[in-house]
Amino acid sequence: MKINFRSSCPIASVLDLLGDKWSLLIIRDMLMIRKKTFKEIYASDEGIATNTLSSRLKLLESVKLITKRKLPTNKKENIYLLTDKAISLAPLIVETILWSDQYVRADNPAMFDLAERGLDADKNVLIETVQKNYRAMRKEIIG
Repeated sequence: MKINFRSSCPIASVLDLLGDKWSLLIIRDMLMIRKKTFKEIYASDEGIATNTLSSRLKLLESVKLITKRKLPTNKKENIYLLTDKAISLAPLIVETILWSDQYVRADNPAMFDLAERGLDADKNVLIETVQKNYRAMRKEIIG
């Protein structure tokens, strides 16, 4: 899938890849909640449509943020795994969560509590733990 970049700006370029409504949420679910299958990702609270999810998964795969393979225990079902390129987005995701907690909570008091989700730790430790745990899970699956 060819990406048409709007400009040479680094921020605009990353937004051309990840700035849609769904891509970072898919990566978040895979990285933080360990979702691996279409069905698991589809079941997210945000309510993504199946055709949109399919399109976003194809996009993320085309830019090498995810890989698609068969489940070792069920060759009929696909699993999606983050690449190291996507795992390196953990600092962005954690910073976005912290920024939202600080500045968006007043507008959306229904946001979950960071402490309840274990996201109130030192952010550097949290980022390292999230990345390490995901890599370990991925290694367990693919060897």
